[in-house]
Formats: sequence, structure tokens, C-alpha cells
Amino acid sequence: MKTRVTRLLGIRYPIVQGGLARVATAPLAAAVSNAGGLGQIASAGLNGPEALRAEIRRCRELTSQPFAVNFPIGRQDIWPGLETALEEGVGIIALTAGNPAPYIRRCQEAGAKTLVLTAGPELARKAEAVGADMVATVGYEGGGHIGRSDETTMVMVPRVVAAVKIPVLASGGIATGVGLLAALALGAEGVEMGTRFVATAEAHAHDTYKQALAAAAPGDTMIIKRTLGMPGRVLRSRHAEAITAAEAAGAPQAEIVAMIAGAMNARGTDDGDLAGSYVWAGQCVGLFDRVETAGEVVARMAAEAAEGLARLRGCFP
Repeated sequence: MKTRVTRLLGIRYPIVQGGLARVATAPLAAAVSNAGGLGQIASAGLNGPEALRAEIRRCRELTSQPFAVNFPIGRQDIWPGLETALEEGVGIIALTAGNPAPYIRRCQEAGAKTLVLTAGPELARKAEAVGADMVATVGYEGGGHIGRSDETTMVMVPRVVAAVKIPVLASGGIATGVGLLAALALGAEGVEMGTRFVATAEAHAHDTYKQALAAAAPGDTMIIKRTLGMPGRVLRSRHAEAITAAEAAGAPQAEIVAMIAGAMNARGTDDGDLAGSYVWAGQCVGLFDRVETAGEVVARMAAEAAEGLARLRGCFP
């Protein structure tokens, strides 16, 4: 497949693995990159810049292909980690949340490409204006943090494509080759996927979490943290429902913040206690039913997209 994204990133398929805090370590990033997509190492969840340096070097031992490092702005000071990644020669930096402008300038100085995760045309235009090389836009169907507008991927992607000149990746509700093909038809030049790559052998997540994703239906997900202004989609659980109940009851913000602490997410992601925690999941859980290797996911998506394109050509004799 040839798009501006594949040319810009030096990859075979326009399939980018999401940042996936705590889950996206070197084995997953390398597996996606080796399969022809772009893997990412999540800086969130690592214990400081030197741990990130070690993860980058471990990834280089596993792949000779390009990979990215993902930084969530606002949770902590990302400067030390960003400088470490640039020192290590990482050529692609992904930025999520917050104002990416100062970090983009630093990446430009170092010759690194930047991908900024956005939700909607306005944020995409702002990212383009400060020099982002490409944007990903995530719709309501997505897992993890989504936009505040409840706008679906099907509607958001063409609006973002029309708003900017830089390449756009579609995100939210995509887990198959036909989803990739649909994204391309909407004007995107690739996809970014999170949930589907959690349910892979290489993902750094508890098997209970992976199997729960494979067994879930779209209705088994729900939105939390609306009252905090940063809604996110998770697997339905006792703890997740307690969060939304506290929000509905007008509980103090500090109480809700304690319920969504990183340690509560780690309880499910790392330890497999899904009932007593919250774990991220998009509605695309309804599109797959087994845990596979990342390479199998990428290869099947490419094949499905090619088959789908051939079928569509038959619609235009």
C-alpha cells in the first residue's frame, strides 16, 4: 500500500499501533513494525527516562524497522523522556493531549517526524499550524481517551481530512482490513489502532484482559470521566460502573480522581482484576474473537483490504 503515511514513515502498510500506556512495550512495537506497520513504545507506565532508554534499545534489538515513542502531554513532565528518545535516534514521536507546540519544535530541530492525536477538525488544524507532520483523529467508538463531542469516526475523519493538508490517520472502531479500506475511502491515509493490538500475544497485558476483549461485544464498553472533561471508553466492570455512579451523584472531584488513578488501571491491565479496576476498550471488540500475534493481525488486515478493494471494483463495471 502506498500513501503519504507509508512514505513519510518508511513503512509497508499504513497501520499504526496506538500508544497504549503500560501495554505497548518493545515486544509489541517491534512485532508491529516487523509486520510492516508502525509500532509504538508507550512512555507512560515506564519508570523514568532511563527505563525508556532501555526499552528503546530493546526494541532496536528486536527490529530494524521504524518505530515511534508515544508521549501523553500533561500527566507528567515529558521533556526528560523526549530528550532521551531523541538522543537514542528515535525518528518518530507521537504526542497526545495538551499543547504539542514546544515538543514539535524540538522534534523538528532533531529531525524527528511528529504524529499528534486529535479529536476533530479544530484540534487537527491547530496541530498542523504548529508543524505536526500528521494527525490521527479518534472518534466516539474508540477505546481510551476520546473527544468530548461524541462524534463518530465515520463523520469525523472526512471533516478532519477537509480541514488540513497534512496526512490523517483514522482511529476509533477499526480492527479489520475492511475498516482500513473504509478509512482510506473517507480520505484518511492510514489507521491508528489500540484495542485490537492489546489482544495480541506480544502486548504487555494480563491474559484475562486480552481474553475479555476477545469475548466482548460493543455494548460491553462504556464511557467514564465525562465530568472531568476527559471522557474515555473502558470495558464495563463493577469498578467502572462505580465511577459513573459517583459522577452522576456529584461526588467530589478528588474522590473520582482517586477512582481513576493509574494504579486502578494497572490492577486490571497488569494483574487481571477486571471487576475491581477499569481497562481501556473500544467498540471494535465486536469485530474480533481471539487473541493473535501482532503480525497475524497486520497481515490479515492487509489481505482483507486487498480483497475488499477487489470486491468494490466489481461494483463499478
